[in-house]
Amino acid sequence: MTGNRVGIIGAGPAGIMAALEAAALGAQVSLYDTNPMVGRKLLVTGNGRCNISNLEARAERYVTDDPGALARILARCGPELILQRLQELGIPTYATHDGWCYPLSDSASTVADALAAALDLAGVRVHLRTMVSDLRPESGGLMLVTGGETHHVDRAVVATGGKAHPALGSTGRMFPVLEKLGHTVLPVWPALTAIECDMRPVRDLQGVRMDVGLSIYAGANLLGSTVGNLMFTKTGLSGPAPMDLSYLVSTHSDTSTHSDASLMARVDLLALHRDALLALLARYREQPMPVRVALGAVLPAKVPPVILALAGLAPESTLAETTDDALDHLLRLLENLELRVRDVRGFQFAQLSTGGVPLAEVNPHTMASDRVPNLYLAGETLNVMGPCGGHNLQFAWATGMLAGRGAAP
Repeated sequence: MTGNRVGIIGAGPAGIMAALEAAALGAQVSLYDTNPMVGRKLLVTGNGRCNISNLEARAERYVTDDPGALARILARCGPELILQRLQELGIPTYATHDGWCYPLSDSASTVADALAAALDLAGVRVHLRTMVSDLRPESGGLMLVTGGETHHVDRAVVATGGKAHPALGSTGRMFPVLEKLGHTVLPVWPALTAIECDMRPVRDLQGVRMDVGLSIYAGANLLGSTVGNLMFTKTGLSGPAPMDLSYLVSTHSDTSTHSDASLMARVDLLALHRDALLALLARYREQPMPVRVALGAVLPAKVPPVILALAGLAPESTLAETTDDALDHLLRLLENLELRVRDVRGFQFAQLSTGGVPLAEVNPHTMASDRVPNLYLAGETLNVMGPCGGHNLQFAWATGMLAGRGAAP
């Protein structure tokens, strides 16, 4: 008996996994993508290393409209299962001490090559440089429209992503189609991108990378906080910590009741070394040790001169001559370095986008649409956003696996 005809729109990680799972269950699978190769967006993940999953991927680490549904998805297709499946596809992996997973090759291009080979071996019909412009329900299935052609399938999976990295094919073009079919589409904003700030007070910190605490405030209202790596740039803050909070800046005017309040980024430079510095200051408090030397024991070399200047202390001030009030002021600056937030870098620089179809509008066991018969949704098309470190690829693999299995029978 011939299996279902399954059309999959989008050859990113979610679409590729859906295609492989559906083909493994006997479906006739056609995969459509506007790019000249499958898995093109993988090439920019993990700075080219492909941060492929995260061993600590749990629902509470993500932002979504339906945490319960996300928990069920990750329970069915957790990191261990995904890594095992990738191993079967010729992609062995390893994990760092903090759970971030990478291919043994440390190369995103080898991952894309392995997935392309797996699709070929599975008999998936891959249609590259092909845009699906419309999706229409019909008796017993769906019709996909590509240019002047129509393709009739029993089931369809939409895995076209959001709007991040439009140059790699993510333009949000399917959101109007899904909305026309009856799905809600939540506002789409850049996420996992750098935060732009007024850097004039700390211009000399450009290029400094360190682990910090970072909080985003709207006036006196705390929007969110995290601890992680940050890099000071000419225009703002980059690295995992600001990227994880960038969605709060993107969505602020759309969701906040404090939309008229100025956004501020507060950087805690002592988040990981506060006790070490306080112990050192206590030991040398009455001695003529230069303050910059004491600070330099726990902070990058560029930081002490900038903080001393902001605190109004001379470059060669010593601990012995610094008053208690001045030292307290210095410590407050180190723990609450405030920078006025201007914006975030746009979709072209973002690794992810917010919004899309609410997760509550799909079945978390199969990823089947609750609004359109025979339609399945996966990956960034859905309103789920995780932090840096492989969480979003884990969600893409997991939902692609469930969608492929759901669409195949």
